[in-house]
Amino acid sequence: MKSRIFRLVSLCTAATYGLATAAYAVQDLPGGPAVKQLNLHPPVTRIAQEQHFLHWMMLSICVLIFVGVFAVMFYSIWKHRKSQGAEAANFHESATVEVVWTVIPFIIVILMALPATKVLVAQKDTTNAELTIKVTGYQWKWGYDYLKGPGEGLSFLSTLDSSHRAMSDSGNLSNAPNDYLLRVDNPLVVPVGKKVRIITTANDVIHSFMVPAFGIKQDAIPGFVRDTWFKAEKPGDYYGQCAELCGKEHAYMPIHVKVLEATAYAAWVEQQQKLASAKRDDPTKEWKLDELVARGAKVYAANCAACHQANGKGAGPIKPLDGSALVKGSLAEPMHVLLEGRVNGTMPSWKQLSDVELAAVLTYVKNNWSNHTGEAVQPAQFTAARAGKFPEGGTAAPAAPAAPAPGAAAEPVASVAAQSYQVFFATGQGSLDDQALATVRQAAQQWAAQPNVKIVLSGFVDATGSAQVNAELAKQRAQAVAKALTEAGIAPERLELRKPETITDSAGASDQARRVDILAAQ
Repeated sequence: MKSRIFRLVSLCTAATYGLATAAYAVQDLPGGPAVKQLNLHPPVTRIAQEQHFLHWMMLSICVLIFVGVFAVMFYSIWKHRKSQGAEAANFHESATVEVVWTVIPFIIVILMALPATKVLVAQKDTTNAELTIKVTGYQWKWGYDYLKGPGEGLSFLSTLDSSHRAMSDSGNLSNAPNDYLLRVDNPLVVPVGKKVRIITTANDVIHSFMVPAFGIKQDAIPGFVRDTWFKAEKPGDYYGQCAELCGKEHAYMPIHVKVLEATAYAAWVEQQQKLASAKRDDPTKEWKLDELVARGAKVYAANCAACHQANGKGAGPIKPLDGSALVKGSLAEPMHVLLEGRVNGTMPSWKQLSDVELAAVLTYVKNNWSNHTGEAVQPAQFTAARAGKFPEGGTAAPAAPAAPAPGAAAEPVASVAAQSYQVFFATGQGSLDDQALATVRQAAQQWAAQPNVKIVLSGFVDATGSAQVNAELAKQRAQAVAKALTEAGIAPERLELRKPETITDSAGASDQARRVDILAAQ
């Protein structure tokens, strides 16, 4: 009897404190790691270690409470049974008992919540990351974009190994490897000991990025951005899977993270950059119209749609591209616009794009909406244009008028392209400085010679900070320009102040968001 009691106590102790060791003992069972793993996955990050501690701590507390409560209950039932002559006590409520069985659970919950809260807060602290990777869920694969840190600019898709999918379709799993349904063509590669921030989103439906060894699980939702992080402390191969039912191929969407030493990771980055360079668009290639249009749609969405809108209609002072005579006209003119910009930077230069991207976006614009020109612009034409050899029929961008010195008289400007002025303000200021006042005077002199033209004042605000404060500051700046124009002789009824427009992620947004445009009303 004593030996049986001793064995029972030993088993209970093992269940409470040592089940992890017992779980790992089944690793020799057939069926692969997905079947063998009974415990939580062995942790390789500090967060995962803390999760293990919380798991066993709370399980232990629950087991102790279970054993304590049921031990008292069974003892009471056995000791005070009717066959032994026990009689039921006759009593009402006890304030002491009520307080005790309220306070003790409250204390237990608080003791459990304190370490759990600490871990939850740490899980959401994605600051000071040394490597930032955007993870995009697709049906049914993962896309990885290295946004910051070593490997910045790398981008690739990760798909289930085709041999594993064929094995699954055949139903013959007799030779299934240990990484069955986990092997991919392009694993996510990160350095050991570095904080990696993972930004998740999705292209189609909700997915979920989960790697148990890192203790991370973050939903990837279309149209939303979520983030999490990990710092792997041990090199190796770690696996996960999409943890959200995302469609019929949900089971074939694995995650493979390869953690490398610093030197090996640097070598991997160098190799991938060489491969990416080799695959880069060839500007000497003769591209087909449909290829250029497809590529141009992506370039337009990423760089042009913010101002000209997805429908090409433009907004406010931004000219429409749909039905534009400039777009439908000679090839040289829009090429000049893309490479040189227009109207003092209101239309910025996009020469930082590659020749293939420029040719693609111009082809897209010339063949989208109502602009069915059927014209394909080749990258080689932009390569020649950068060297000054534009196609026939087009002029270079007109030079922007120089602002006169403060107080100096400005020469009248009659060109249509010059009928747009940008008045810049200092950060946080709503009053005109000397240079801004000189620009206003120059504009007033021009508009005075065209008394029948109505003038539009269009302010811009930054997307960061308080939108209300930014809008109020933009309004003050437009009013300051309007006042300066009227003082220079422009009739107030000719002026129209438009609602401020928000600039988000365009180049030089910090400068462009501190300006007021003086334009002719369309």
